Amino acid sequence: MPRSIGQVPAQLARGFAMGSADVVPGVSGGTVALVLGIYEKLITNVRGGAGALGALVRGRWATALLRLARLDWIWLLSLLAGIGAAVVILAHTIETLLEEQPVRTAALFFGLIVGSVFLAWRLVRTRDLQRVGVAVLAAVSAFVVLGYSSGPVEDPTWWMFLAAGAVAICAMILPGVSGSFLLLMFGMYDSVLGLVTDRDLALLAVFMVGCVAGLALFSTALHWALARHHDTVLAAMIGLMVGSLRVLWPWPDGTDSTSLAAPSGDVLVPVLIAVAAAAVVLTIALRAGRSESLSPVR
Repeated sequence: MPRSIGQVPAQLARGFAMGSADVVPGVSGGTVALVLGIYEKLITNVRGGAGALGALVRGRWATALLRLARLDWIWLLSLLAGIGAAVVILAHTIETLLEEQPVRTAALFFGLIVGSVFLAWRLVRTRDLQRVGVAVLAAVSAFVVLGYSSGPVEDPTWWMFLAAGAVAICAMILPGVSGSFLLLMFGMYDSVLGLVTDRDLALLAVFMVGCVAGLALFSTALHWALARHHDTVLAAMIGLMVGSLRVLWPWPDGTDSTSLAAPSGDVLVPVLIAVAAAAVVLTIALRAGRSESLSPVR
């Protein structure tokens, strides 16, 4: 674990990559964590923080302090700082790219997810018919569900931001499930993005409280599932990643629509971008090795 200050820049970069993905509908920060080989550590640290929070709520101060002391704070805080920096710095830029270059931007992230799928499948140790079936079922379910979206919620109340944070953060740490797209489905994407661009600190704090609450509940369940059913859970994650490609299919309108059409108009450049993006993911993964790959959680 990067406990020394000298390793913080690399961890900030990982966080920045995760935060960049979380801003884009259809892309999951959890997928980036998986590609970068830090997913298991992320879940373990988040679970530890959730346990400390639960102990505090029950008034067990000694237990809470003990669990907090066990966290790798340099690792976790530098990652969170990178994620936060990406959201603040890139929210407007990515929003502009999605509006002005929807097909090419969607192609970039489409390629990143395709490369991630190949990488994740290599991490499944038992590739039998059961795991294939789980992956196919998850892919079909995600493909169907992601075809639905509602219009923007007008004048959302504070409790809507609270609920949006709880739901979105769970998706952001699960590969293949985009927190941003869930917000889009519930009509809260523009409102939440507006909190960042408008610096609405009060409602942003409410959204963050929802994130903390959702993360505390979800991380414990996910940690348990990975520890006992590693390959099955990973197969389901892979299926979710495949299903999420519906949102990122470049034609006809990029991420602005979940409707699908044959490639037309601007085709060559988006295809080259997608292929290059997939190649970059696989190259990074091969160089990183499996030292921090997703293995059974202890």
